Amino acid sequence: MPATFTSGTDWEQSSGPIVSWDVQEGDCWPVDDRSESGAKDQLAPGLHPLVAIGEYAAPSRPLNVCGVVMTVNLSVLGTATDRVVVNVAHGFITRQYVSNILTYSGGAPNSYEQTPQVGQPVYVDDSADLGAGVTLSMSPLNWNDVENPLAGVLSYCQDEIADGQVGGARATSTFDTALPNEATEQEFCVMLVAGFRELA
Repeated sequence: MPATFTSGTDWEQSSGPIVSWDVQEGDCWPVDDRSESGAKDQLAPGLHPLVAIGEYAAPSRPLNVCGVVMTVNLSVLGTATDRVVVNVAHGFITRQYVSNILTYSGGAPNSYEQTPQVGQPVYVDDSADLGAGVTLSMSPLNWNDVENPLAGVLSYCQDEIADGQVGGARATSTFDTALPNEATEQEFCVMLVAGFRELA
């Protein structure tokens, strides 16, 4: 289970679009203890999780805008007023860890996606069953049956598109469609989807 948020150079899988939104760390979740399940990894320079912006308690969650952290300006390490720049642009593609949990029952994972598809929805999920460095699952509800905000949809990464390699041989898609029938977390590319779900 990943213990730290996405880092490195391949978190950015498309050059755009970019709509930068300056927010405070205290408005981002799940970060640190800003989640129903307790501790998550801490935002820091060089980390690029996909987060929700707004209140993480019901009933506001489905109204949260989601985006991927671009930069973090730490005035004092770990304070709620640290400045975070988040890309909230519809259509931006980012590489992230995603849990294959589809549903929860009684506060525990109940079903799992074994054959993920391009275009499948993924949600910001603060459930305890996700690793400290994982903010996404395939479940529209968290472990307490509270609605998760829609983050985006599964997408091809740059190296998964047929014939997508510049100067290389013809290739076939390598999108992973075989996951175990148990909770697992692996890297997928996610296309941000603007908008939010209506309150139930």
